[in-house]
Amino acid sequence: MSAIPEQFLDLLTAKAPLAHLATTMKDGSPQVTPLWFDYTGGVVRVNSAKGRVKSNNMPEGAKVALSIVDPDNAYRYVQIRGTVSKVTTEGADAHIDSLAKRYLGLDSYPYRNAAETRLIFEITPDRVQTMG
Repeated sequence: MSAIPEQFLDLLTAKAPLAHLATTMKDGSPQVTPLWFDYTGGVVRVNSAKGRVKSNNMPEGAKVALSIVDPDNAYRYVQIRGTVSKVTTEGADAHIDSLAKRYLGLDSYPYRNAAETRLIFEITPDRVQTMG
């Protein structure tokens, strides 16, 4: 596990930048999605619905990368290469609500679809690079 340098923790905790998540398709081609995230207990957590492309690309053990750019300075960023260490439905609905609060200022995720099953993906950083 690799630690996030203290001077960049604000990008993961205090600010609300989007992360660009890179996953790998079954054919080996890359797939990138901008998304909401949070950082707790040394892991980056992202939320998605079962059956989506990024969800299908992230079973436990999958290698992924995240690029998080400071919204106030495009030349300051954190890149995290990591491993999906846990995938769970437990707490996933509450988690997407907490992300809606962080990113939209709303108490509840406004795009909820009752037919979807939400998932939390925990990503343990293996390597961290920074600039700025």
